[in-house]
Amino acid sequence: MKESLRPGVSRINRVEVDRDRTIGFMGEEGRVYGTPYLVRDIEMTCRQLLLDHGDAGEDSVGTDVAIKHLAPTLLGMSVEITAKVAAVEGRKITFEISAKDNLDQICTGTHGRFVVDVNKTVERLKAKAAKLASAKSG
Repeated sequence: MKESLRPGVSRINRVEVDRDRTIGFMGEEGRVYGTPYLVRDIEMTCRQLLLDHGDAGEDSVGTDVAIKHLAPTLLGMSVEITAKVAAVEGRKITFEISAKDNLDQICTGTHGRFVVDVNKTVERLKAKAAKLASAKSG
């Protein structure tokens, strides 16, 4: 990680709530931005902020999400997600999150990510896959 990653650094991401970001179990008139898609957009906003301040070969993985989804956002509306670094503890990064649509504050909360070395992570995943294969065959 670069020295530029410190508390207070922020990133804003804007997304349009397209059909793929909505839930449909309440019918077409009840189609709104689904919480799982909001969480994905929060994670991607935070990940991009870390990539902007990371070294070659680094990426990050999510470790925790604690949000309040405060208001519905209709299909076709725009959402602005703000991620601000609250704490940097070694490779553990904590973000303060907020999101708003064209009319309302729709989300507040926190998100944690851990900066990883991509090559080392891939090796750990391969080892776990081998262990799983061995357990299934044995």
